[in-house]
Amino acid sequence: MTDPVTKFVLYSKPGCHLCEGLEEKLVAAAHLPFELEVRDITTRDDWFQRYQYEIPVLCCVQSTEAGVQETPLPRLSPRAPQAKVEQLIQTYLGHSKAE
Repeated sequence: MTDPVTKFVLYSKPGCHLCEGLEEKLVAAAHLPFELEVRDITTRDDWFQRYQYEIPVLCCVQSTEAGVQETPLPRLSPRAPQAKVEQLIQTYLGHSKAE
């Protein structure tokens, strides 16, 4: 039996250079065992109201007995190097396997 794949959700919006920069780094980290879903906050009012001043927001998605829970990850500097992004992902990959 294989371990479930850890899922991350990136809340962003078109034309946001910070969002695009983080998404590029996450795509470049595709060699790590995770799934990425990018959500455009302009497609749902609840996402827009929650994240309009905070994007990009990267969340780790975890299934619990109570349902699906999204945990926002610590915000990275827009200038964070690729290695720092991968280190953050690996930290949360470890958390999901411990559960």
